[in-house]
Amino acid sequence: MVTVEQLPVGLLGLMADDLDTSRSTIGLLVTAYGLVVAVVSVPLTHLVQGVPRRLLLSGLLAVFVVSTAASALAPGYGLLLGARLVTAVAQAVFWAVAAVTASGLFSPSARARVIGLVLGGGSMAPVLGVPAATWIGEQSTWRAGFLAVSALGVVAMVATAALVPSTRAGQGHASRGTAPDARRYWLILVVTALGITGSFTSYTYITAFLVDVAGFARASMSGVLVALGVAGVLGTAVVAVVAGRHPRAALVGSVALLATSLLALNLFGTSPVVAVVLASVTSFASASLPPAMVNQVLTVAPGSTDVASAGHGSAFNLGIAGGALVGGWVLAGAGAREVPLVAAGLTGLALAVLLVEPLLRARSGRRDVALAARS
Repeated sequence: MVTVEQLPVGLLGLMADDLDTSRSTIGLLVTAYGLVVAVVSVPLTHLVQGVPRRLLLSGLLAVFVVSTAASALAPGYGLLLGARLVTAVAQAVFWAVAAVTASGLFSPSARARVIGLVLGGGSMAPVLGVPAATWIGEQSTWRAGFLAVSALGVVAMVATAALVPSTRAGQGHASRGTAPDARRYWLILVVTALGITGSFTSYTYITAFLVDVAGFARASMSGVLVALGVAGVLGTAVVAVVAGRHPRAALVGSVALLATSLLALNLFGTSPVVAVVLASVTSFASASLPPAMVNQVLTVAPGSTDVASAGHGSAFNLGIAGGALVGGWVLAGAGAREVPLVAAGLTGLALAVLLVEPLLRARSGRRDVALAARS
């Protein structure tokens, strides 16, 4: 699912040429995808709460397989967009329940590591999925890359149908947050929306930056994307360990590293070697964000973790959609060099919210104490 969501990033030029449109228009395929996930995550998750997890997850993967194949066979941009929106609907619910379902299979003390493993699957997309599909596209056509991912989706669907337990929502310790706090939950959603907007402002058009600014050949993008993907996997693995012991530090550190590396990419990314190093650091930081955020969401969820996870998914995909849109505007206007600079500014706002949050919590605590003393 993550490979298909991000596939236009690697195939940006090939898809634009074949469909006779601009790179910014192809970037809108990521924007529209994220908007659909953001809009339908919460209502659809509410709707399917009574469906057993095995049936739900395997059914969603079946929709993914069919709609991804339809994307590959679409004769024009309009039908391609429509097929991707169907895939986005399946992903909206899938990611809302996947981490919660997996967490319920293990003890609460293992939650951060389990979330890291689940989201580590997503972080493998830049390492294996997107580079492999990009390479296939470079050898033949971008459509072959989509068909290959659809075929792998069949394998995932069969494995899920065979191995995932038939539990229902609301069963087990993972169905509720361990330290419910509505105020902190909403703050995490704000940080998620800002941080992921910044991340995807840069990432959606990273191939354009590397080609136009750093001077890479388009044919070398599959290899470069592998390097970025490896850095992303390392980021997911590191934060999965740190978040279990220091959840807040893991989140603040990830956002700070992302903002700093994006700014450095804008300032020093004209050299190919420097650009790859800095882009790898941004990939490391970007991939560390989701597990750090989801671990916090499942801890402070004020109600059902399925619904809380769906709300976080909405904020996350608003960030993806907004990032692709903002990045497209900057690319078309100021050019690829300025895309990381705008991304750094957005991520810096997320960092500011995180740093102010303890002060707000302390002030709120003093107010609550004063009210209690008066009563």
